[in-house]
Formats: sequence, C-alpha cells, structure tokens
Amino acid sequence: WLGIATVAIAFLSEELTGALEPAAAAWGLPQAFVGFCLLPIVGNAAEHSTAIVCAYKQKMDLALGVALGSSTQIALFVIPVMVVIGWVIQQPLDLFFGPFPTAVTFLSTNLVFMVVQNGETNWLEGAMLLFSYAIICFSFLFY
Repeated sequence: WLGIATVAIAFLSEELTGALEPAAAAWGLPQAFVGFCLLPIVGNAAEHSTAIVCAYKQKMDLALGVALGSSTQIALFVIPVMVVIGWVIQQPLDLFFGPFPTAVTFLSTNLVFMVVQNGETNWLEGAMLLFSYAIICFSFLFY
C-alpha cells in the first residue's frame, strides 16, 4: 500500500505543480516568487502535513526531522543530481542564483540554525520563522 500511496502522491504533486505555472503567469507573479515561495509549499505539501501532524501529537523530534530532512535531501541530493542529468541531456543547469537569492538562502539557513541549535523552541521562535518567511516571500514578489 505504501508504494501505491507514494505513486498517487507523486502524481498529484506533479499535477498541482504543473497547474501552478499557468496560474502564476495569469496572475502576473514573478518566476522568482513562484520558485522560492509557492513551489516549495505546493511541492512538499505531503511532508508539511506530516510534520504538522507529528507536532500536534507532541512528537517534535519526528516533526523536526521531517522538516529539516526534506531541506537537506533537496540541497545535498536532488539539486546535484539535476545538474548532472542536465549535463547528460545537454540542458545547461548551473547553480548560479545571483546575489539576492543567495543572500536570502544564506540568511534563512542561519536563522533556522539559530532556532534549532539548542534543541527546544517556543511560540515566539515559530512566529519569528513564519514572519521571516512572509518577509522573504514579499521581497521576492518585487524582485
């Protein structure tokens, strides 16, 4: 059953992600906003819901592992594999993002590190992370 559920979620995620680009174009949203703010939320909806359910059930270690594990997996595996696949099919894909997206990624990574380094959190740190995400999304809306 797990394999069937995985295939179904992958298919639904692909359909939802595919519908995002025409909708963003129709609304006049910039590609940087779609790529940095909307696509991660839509593409990882299943992982986000798992982390929220785990946090609701007071399993914070598991919730944190799901949330940070997904980011680590994308950064250390998926992006390098996509660069190699792009090289094989002769579709150029480099990792040059420009100064603003690189600075935002660096600062947000440092912010998350500072929040999780002591192993405990509170509502104020969660609110800080949510408002930081809103500021990042707002900045990419006009980037």
